[in-house]
Amino acid sequence: MKKILVTGGAGFIGSNFINYFLQNSNDNILVNLDLLTYAGSLDNLKEVEGHPRYIFVKGDICDRRLIEDLFVEHHLTGVINFAAESHVDNSIEGPETFIRTNVFGTFTLLDVARKNWMESPFIFRSGCEKNRFLHISTDEVYGSLGSEGFFTEETPYAPNSPYSASKASSDMLVRSYFHTYGMNVVTTNCSNNYGPKQHQEKLIPTIIRKALAEQPIPIYGDGKNVRDWLYVMDHCVAIDMAFSKGKAGETYNVGGRNERNNNQITDRICEILDERQPRKNGKSYKELISYVKDRAGHDKRYAIDATKIERELNWKAKLNFDTGIIETINWYIDKFASK
Repeated sequence: MKKILVTGGAGFIGSNFINYFLQNSNDNILVNLDLLTYAGSLDNLKEVEGHPRYIFVKGDICDRRLIEDLFVEHHLTGVINFAAESHVDNSIEGPETFIRTNVFGTFTLLDVARKNWMESPFIFRSGCEKNRFLHISTDEVYGSLGSEGFFTEETPYAPNSPYSASKASSDMLVRSYFHTYGMNVVTTNCSNNYGPKQHQEKLIPTIIRKALAEQPIPIYGDGKNVRDWLYVMDHCVAIDMAFSKGKAGETYNVGGRNERNNNQITDRICEILDERQPRKNGKSYKELISYVKDRAGHDKRYAIDATKIERELNWKAKLNFDTGIIETINWYIDKFASK
């Protein structure tokens, strides 16, 4: 039975992935390493508490001694690296944490994996030939698009925030360990995720939370910044495919083909809430929308061309935005009602 280290598994995407993976795999043990910072919570993992193939370890991916001990204790055969500081606003206010976690943390994981799995460059230790390191990244490393075009795996990196720069740096480290040492690595760059368990600081949870609390819904600038939205469970399926079927050394862009600007997102959520949970005063939630000062260096548009993963790994997003956002809103209504 293989043992896979999942880092950052108490966060939004990681926790959804762990639940999905344990349900759909019968021969893998997951060791979840998470520091449980503000963005990670064991509440996200209640479904897998006590699962016979799940182990939780609280710790920091920058703690080399801990990582070394986990590799020795569990004879790890794979790493799926979700762990990252990810909120752009926070990276503007305090970039040092992003550099430490996203760059040095990724390096620590890579280097310990290399020393456990490789005899020397391009020579694996016996039994480690299929061991794999999967790195989860973002489309933000590519910078900003104009009104047309899409990010592909060949798009040059042009990060515009400390967050995206730190992720771009980690991507380059992963790439270098393939080309220098021959490590079995794969990178995925995804578009904006949404769905259950996302931290309340992110756009969609913020809109829902503020609306239900009868508070102003803050939208940066003119609200015309465009993102490609990917439902989190579709992303989890893509990660599973990339980990099990992806080609070593390759990058796969994962997108939902659901472009929306922030105004469209906000309006649609307000319309659904107007139907699902009308305001007591009978007015639309749209009246709570409030435009605020734009984020520094705010990229205008992201859009992913997911042709490569669709063609090579036979993956395709199943949920469109109109379907996924209803499931997301229902989950948050239940969450906030239970408090």
